Amino acid sequence: MKGLSDIEKKTYEYIQSVGEIMPRDVPDTRMVGAIASLKDKGLVEIYRKYTSISRRKKKKFVRIKQNEPEKEK
Repeated sequence: MKGLSDIEKKTYEYIQSVGEIMPRDVPDTRMVGAIASLKDKGLVEIYRKYTSISRRKKKKFVRIKQNEPEKEK
């Protein structure tokens, strides 16, 4: 979290507080660009899911990337 800009920190904290959100629904338009840079840094993940049973199209969502536990060999 040290190498993040102010808007990236604000975006990360906002996504963390809401859980998951569609990128187009973030309150500040600068946050959309910050989502892309957070994805490149490996802090958030973008995935697609259905929003309704009757719709065939998937929508993009963003959430904080969960650290997977290390597998012991």
